[in-house]
Amino acid sequence: MKHWLAKASAVFLGATMLVSVLHAPEMVQAKGQEANMVPSYEVKLLLDSTQVLDGNLSLTSAIRSEFSLSSPKQVNVEYFDTLSLDLEAQGWNARFRKKENKDNYELNYKKRYAIQNGDIQAALTLANNEGFDITDDNYEAEVDWGYGKQTLSISLDKKVSTSLNGALGLPSEAVARGMLLDKLPGKLKDWSSSNWGKGQLQNARAYGPVLVSKYEGSWNGLEVDVEVWPIRDAAGTGIEPLVEISFKTANYNEASVNRTALINSLNNKGWLVPADGLKTQLMLSRY
Repeated sequence: MKHWLAKASAVFLGATMLVSVLHAPEMVQAKGQEANMVPSYEVKLLLDSTQVLDGNLSLTSAIRSEFSLSSPKQVNVEYFDTLSLDLEAQGWNARFRKKENKDNYELNYKKRYAIQNGDIQAALTLANNEGFDITDDNYEAEVDWGYGKQTLSISLDKKVSTSLNGALGLPSEAVARGMLLDKLPGKLKDWSSSNWGKGQLQNARAYGPVLVSKYEGSWNGLEVDVEVWPIRDAAGTGIEPLVEISFKTANYNEASVNRTALINSLNNKGWLVPADGLKTQLMLSRY
């Protein structure tokens, strides 16, 4: 099965070059303004599906052993946006998902900011200027740190109880959209004008769903996740799986050092895809 990203012929083993211009954010507070949010960090790297998956789209024994991975749990995921992707154009995403063995639906509203040249503080300051500051404890700030770029994600999670008792079924498109509207946060609701976000969601449709397999394990003293996303291919006739490994930490230096070590380790095994990829963008473009 052809991978959605062609594997590069060579990878810089000295991946530290990618982080040499990056720096940890310091608390910043403009005059008359609350301080910026303090982010956590999630390192996300793509794996070559042709090397780490078997014919059933399950992880091979080699990678499961390397990261002491558990048996997978499944998550049913879909996104909501308009036909013209108006939410995505403003950096917003609305996600709806159901996890195996959970008795609730999870609703997620996320605003993304590009981080230029490793300047995390500049992205946090822009977010602050748009209403996300350290006093807002409803939202969480996270730096998503991939192979070659960083993105600031500011997200809010909501839950809605269900009687499915652990089943993975999703409600109809109309019902799921109604739940997202019912829990709609004020910042998205009135993002660019009064009721802008509400109007976008009222006109939104579902993109997906995709049934994700999530494996949990450990590496270098950190908890790691490996997710397999069987995403529809560009032609719409088959599946091109996206495989991602990730870990989270609240500490910038820990994220930086372990990211470099993980890149080198994965590359040495021939498992790394030296590129960035956003699952959300693939979902929105292929469903």
